[in-house]
Amino acid sequence: MNVVLAMSGGVDSSYTALMLKEKGFNVSGVYMKLHGRPNYHEKNIENGQRVADFLGISYEVLDFTKEFNDAVFNPFIKTYEAGLTPNPCALCNKNIKLGALLDYAKSKNAKLATGHYAQIENGMLKKAIDLSKDQTYFLANVTKQSLEDVLFPLGDKFKKDIKEQALKIPMLKSISEQKESSEICFVTTNYTDVLKEHVEVNQKGFVKNTKGEIVGEHDGYMHYTIGKRRGFSVKGALTPHYVLKIDAKANEIIVGSKEELFVKEFELGNINAFCDFDELECKVKIRYNTKEVPCKLIKKEKKVLLEESVYALAKGQLAVFYQGDLVVASGFIV
Repeated sequence: MNVVLAMSGGVDSSYTALMLKEKGFNVSGVYMKLHGRPNYHEKNIENGQRVADFLGISYEVLDFTKEFNDAVFNPFIKTYEAGLTPNPCALCNKNIKLGALLDYAKSKNAKLATGHYAQIENGMLKKAIDLSKDQTYFLANVTKQSLEDVLFPLGDKFKKDIKEQALKIPMLKSISEQKESSEICFVTTNYTDVLKEHVEVNQKGFVKNTKGEIVGEHDGYMHYTIGKRRGFSVKGALTPHYVLKIDAKANEIIVGSKEELFVKEFELGNINAFCDFDELECKVKIRYNTKEVPCKLIKKEKKVLLEESVYALAKGQLAVFYQGDLVVASGFIV
């Protein structure tokens, strides 16, 4: 079988290349250049080329910067402009990795393999064995159809075992000892530094309470996300205040108590379903590092009714719905 493997230069995709080669697949490695962040690509490409040479496989650099700008970066900017919280990794997985790159693999009459920690079972996304590394949350926006031509070889592996094995292989030892980045790939320091290159971020505005009364000032609404409690003033405040809502058009933030950040229902702008349903009893995750909460997902109304409250629900983020270890649906919060 022909396999195109996304090789980022890190230990996961490098070890995946070794695994696939040992299993007899005809592997072609590719590196995706998605942005122009200075000094980001050189070391990664060098690592990928070294591994490819060691394994005797081809290695190609694909320039997807235009596709990435159109489908991921520009929406990232526009989402913050709208006063929402973007999820660029979910967009990248759908439109670039299991989008443009998958199309490239198909053009080569090949399957696509990546180093994601996830599994595919009966055409459905399934959590990785290593739940501490599971990436189904960020993959849940992809189409079910795209999974037909994708392999996730690390889904039934534990990260600690991958690193342990890689350390035993001279070629992979230095790669496995590198510090791994968990940040957004095009963000060097923080997201506002990226925004400042494209939009006016520092625009002082009013802080209001839930009654609509002006109670303080802030430095520009794009500095804030739902639940933030610092970086703005509230006159005479004796208790902590948290961002409850962002009004982008008025350049205002609405603040209140921590208790006001808990919600028991919300709506979705879209539903990406992996199975047929009208109403679904399942569990939902509203951010990557949060626990799953039992809920009812009503497809026609695009509404989610929660059995227990969730904290600091942020519009623009991805809600991912699970039944057991399977992803059954996802949708962006509105």
